[in-house]
Amino acid sequence: MNRLTTPWGAYELARFPEDPRDRLRAWDAADEYLLRHLAESAPPGTGTGAVVVVGDRWGALATSLAGQYPGRVVQITDSYLAHRATRANLARNGADQASVRLLTTRDTPPERVDVLLVRVPKSLALLEDQLHRLAPAVHPGTVVAGTGMVKEIHTSTLGLFERIIGPTRTSLAVRKARLIFCTPDPALPRSASPWPHRYALPADAPGAVAGRTVVNHAGIFCADRLDIGTRFFLRHLPRDLGRSRVVDLGCGNGVVGLAVALAEPGARLLFADESYQAVASAEETFKTNAGPGAEAEFLVGDGLADVPADSVDLVLNNPPFHSHQATTDVTARRMFSGARRALRDGGELWVVGNRHLGYHVTLRRIFGNSEVVASDPKFVVLRAVKK
Repeated sequence: MNRLTTPWGAYELARFPEDPRDRLRAWDAADEYLLRHLAESAPPGTGTGAVVVVGDRWGALATSLAGQYPGRVVQITDSYLAHRATRANLARNGADQASVRLLTTRDTPPERVDVLLVRVPKSLALLEDQLHRLAPAVHPGTVVAGTGMVKEIHTSTLGLFERIIGPTRTSLAVRKARLIFCTPDPALPRSASPWPHRYALPADAPGAVAGRTVVNHAGIFCADRLDIGTRFFLRHLPRDLGRSRVVDLGCGNGVVGLAVALAEPGARLLFADESYQAVASAEETFKTNAGPGAEAEFLVGDGLADVPADSVDLVLNNPPFHSHQATTDVTARRMFSGARRALRDGGELWVVGNRHLGYHVTLRRIFGNSEVVASDPKFVVLRAVKK
């Protein structure tokens, strides 16, 4: 937990899920810089429309603004964990839970926005999609400001604001953070978001997914091609699953789960991810390819926390090793622990990852065992059994 000092006071903040081994803060210099700017450019009491916060990573911005713009703050995020962090941080600081309206990137945004704050995401596609969705709600008097660390803001970032919202400039860098200032131009032509993107998997893709159509909503990894880690995993998936209950954990666009569904029609599939965009992509990918009558479950959540214990036969996982810009194994460890809880005795977790990440060590700590199924110079597929 850590304290963020703002023009309106100090707030105790934490990431979600809280992990004593996670030393990463729930805010950074970019959040702090944006809040200072907002206090000067759009002080509380200005306007009556929504104060929209896009991409608030752990609720630092929404929590700080909740008491300053009562009933007006709307947080829009692709992250289930960000929503959970926001609720926890609001409660931690004594704020009314109803003071912030929580929306996902799949929801319809407010009709009128007086203040638009954008924490620049890692994905330019996600930024593009959200700016297109919000542009109709912006008016000439809207205060539009973005923020990010210097390494997160590029010419292409500014180009999106300029093309979709209006004239754009940047601030000087302060503590390696930078602001984006954008003036809404009502004369700009409005167009629909170009997302989702659809593409056909190559003919040499492993297994039954070759040539199949993939649907990627904005922000999903490898929006126009099959990434090499997934390709390697597809070559080494378990077989003869019968009526097994199988989870594609951290499903992304759902290609791994789809491969199981096509090759093992008796398997019962669950696609799970903490990204609303990812689960929407996986659902559309599955429904586009699985054929009439095929069924699967789709879950946005904190890994497998909402899946009953001892109810799963097989978990397939390609865990992320970044949390925004930070490299960390916190997410992988939580996924592995959640998988072990959800698996039946004798159930298996299969993991693909870069060799250098050393997941075999973590799996042995959690499961008591780990074996190599396949490897090449870059990737390894590991198998752990619940005993």
